[in-house]
Amino acid sequence: MKLSRSASWFLAAFGPWSWIIWTTFTKNLYKDASGLAFNAAGDPTAYFWVHLTLAVVSFILGTIVGVIGLRGILAGRRSAK
Repeated sequence: MKLSRSASWFLAAFGPWSWIIWTTFTKNLYKDASGLAFNAAGDPTAYFWVHLTLAVVSFILGTIVGVIGLRGILAGRRSAK
């Protein structure tokens, strides 16, 4: 399968963007003072674990998508030579 240049760049940009967004979300999740992420005793709630799982999966998928985009960019450069 061959990716277009624009699709490759989009995927390559999506990887770091995903890391930036989910890193910020994870930091905010740990700082949560509303009582959603941690109960009164300071223990993590189901809300915390679900959202932490979402963040970890998004880190993994963002990395995979970014690598696919980078490989598409590099393959396009090799074929242009």
